[in-house]
Amino acid sequence: MADFTCLVVEDSPMMRQLIVFALSRVKTLSVVEADDGVDALKKLAGGRFDLIITDINMPIMDGLKLVKRIRSDAVHKDVPIMIITTEGAAEDRQRALALGANAYITKPIQAPQVLTKVKELLKID
Repeated sequence: MADFTCLVVEDSPMMRQLIVFALSRVKTLSVVEADDGVDALKKLAGGRFDLIITDINMPIMDGLKLVKRIRSDAVHKDVPIMIITTEGAAEDRQRALALGANAYITKPIQAPQVLTKVKELLKID
């Protein structure tokens, strides 16, 4: 049984696979996948998560709107959120962090970098 559950929200299946594969090295983590913000909200409504990893650029509901929604949701408002995105601009990062994201990583991602952040946010050694 996993100690932690992570929701990975990413509309590109290839990118999602990459993130999920990187996360598979954390043995105490189980991963739930969502293909966009709307799908993510459905999954959040049905479960508890210890970490949310989301992209910014997605159809229907982007990652920033999702962060905003999560932060206004009583159940998940304190869940750490990590953004993984191609948006490298300083203002995008600031906006994401201002909305309540806890970490911001730009693509192309390196698995060790993702794992370090995940462990930091979940307080796993």
